[in-house]
Amino acid sequence: MFGRKPATVPTADQALPGREAAWFQLRDRHLVLDAPVVTDEVPDGLEAAVFGLGCFWGAEEIYWQKPGVWSTSVGYTGGSTPHPSYEEVCSGMTGHTEAVRIVFDPATIDYADLVKTFFEVHDPTQGMRQGNDIGTQYRSGIYTTTPEQAEIAAELTARYGAELERRGLGTITTEIKPVGDYWYAEDVHQQYLAKNPNGYRCHANTGVPFPA
Repeated sequence: MFGRKPATVPTADQALPGREAAWFQLRDRHLVLDAPVVTDEVPDGLEAAVFGLGCFWGAEEIYWQKPGVWSTSVGYTGGSTPHPSYEEVCSGMTGHTEAVRIVFDPATIDYADLVKTFFEVHDPTQGMRQGNDIGTQYRSGIYTTTPEQAEIAAELTARYGAELERRGLGTITTEIKPVGDYWYAEDVHQQYLAKNPNGYRCHANTGVPFPA
């Protein structure tokens, strides 16, 4: 079942069946930000954003360092399998991508700033991979939580895409769609690089700043 990975996202009929409930517990508090890890209920005045940009360990670390970010978590979204495990997601048979969920204060950091960071720290032109990490779970995605986010994401993707085209650097493959189910990843993956400071990182400044 977990041999060769598919090159396309499976349909709901093809995806693994999953399970009715999570089989693990998450710690209550964020190791870096000392906020709740589970943030299904976003506090008044804050907003949630969800991105997929390759391995979620490094993605979460990038965003928890941003001023105005209240909490972060890693999980799985964009697929069909309920309550998937990390191994199931890595098989390519759940349809999910590795994602980071960010709860932020829009009075301190704009959603647009989060999107600009998203583009500047990974390559959004690689399809079902990110660098040496190959598979549908590493695809680039912006998963919006409000219609306003969708408008901003579409506008900024077009602007950044034009800049990449001007430089001859390929076409953006980032999927943009409303976030559906977001399943929290197992506790070992939450704030992974806070627990393992020398752990794997795949993100870096791409050298293509967002155009002014």
